[in-house]
Amino acid sequence: MNRIILASQSPRRAELLSKLGVNFETIPSNFEEHLDESKTPQAVAKELAFGKALDVARKNPDAYVIGSDTVVALGIRQMEKPIDLNDAREMLTCLAGKDSIVTTGLAVVCIDKGIELLDEVTVHVFFKPNSDEIHELREAYLATGDWKDKAAGYGIQSGAGPLIDRIDGEYDAIVGLPTDLLRVMLSKLNLL
Repeated sequence: MNRIILASQSPRRAELLSKLGVNFETIPSNFEEHLDESKTPQAVAKELAFGKALDVARKNPDAYVIGSDTVVALGIRQMEKPIDLNDAREMLTCLAGKDSIVTTGLAVVCIDKGIELLDEVTVHVFFKPNSDEIHELREAYLATGDWKDKAAGYGIQSGAGPLIDRIDGEYDAIVGLPTDLLRVMLSKLNLL
């Protein structure tokens, strides 16, 4: 039996992986995340996903470890997780009326088998422009506290949806685990 580990404490990622019908355990990574605007969001997302997977794989060399990380960018600005409510408000206000890039890196690592698969999925997220209605919706969303621990201060799946006009790309990648790409990777490794 192949051991599969999700290197994340995110309930959203665990839920998406469960939907693929994979038996897995969850071990959060201690890898320290740092954004780097001297690199593309795609390169940063892949580096962070690989760092998370490798951190857990080193302690579990027999397991297939899945790492994932999401980077939200507006132009060249890579948006961190907000430090407080005002930071989240500033981020969401800044995104209004704009096309942001959401890139989720994905890594599958098994040290014992010498496996290192690494890729990313990029999605365009178009936010509705500022208006009185959007202001009220944004404030209502901020009051929920859902913005905490989320890149750019929003979760599309958990309340920020009304702020978004449309997306071009895979919804699951925005949530934090690109399941279409992961399905391909796991199939290559005969794990699905």
